[in-house]
Amino acid sequence: MSELPWAPELAEQNQNGQHAEQSGGEPSTLALSLDDFSSLEDRILRAVNLVKRERLARTAAEERAAEAEGKLQEHSSASEELRKELSSLRAERDHIRQRVEKLLSQLDALEL
Repeated sequence: MSELPWAPELAEQNQNGQHAEQSGGEPSTLALSLDDFSSLEDRILRAVNLVKRERLARTAAEERAAEAEGKLQEHSSASEELRKELSSLRAERDHIRQRVEKLLSQLDALEL
């Protein structure tokens, strides 16, 4: 029989009981004291509460992650649009610069 982490003495009692049965004696009963049972009950309740809190925290974290992913997607789309607009504005600026340079060169040619 495997040992229980919360009550190793129980496993020893059980082994002693099995040994007594094998040697022809009366079998001993495996009994938890009230304190041991209360302690075990408290540990189980704490574990259940811990699992509940962790599940709630996980759910909240997953919701925040989904919300963040949605915002990231929105920002990525907006960022891409801004990059395109910036590229367009730079091209327009270069075009206007060329026209201004052409006009200036024509003015220089008139003054000669």
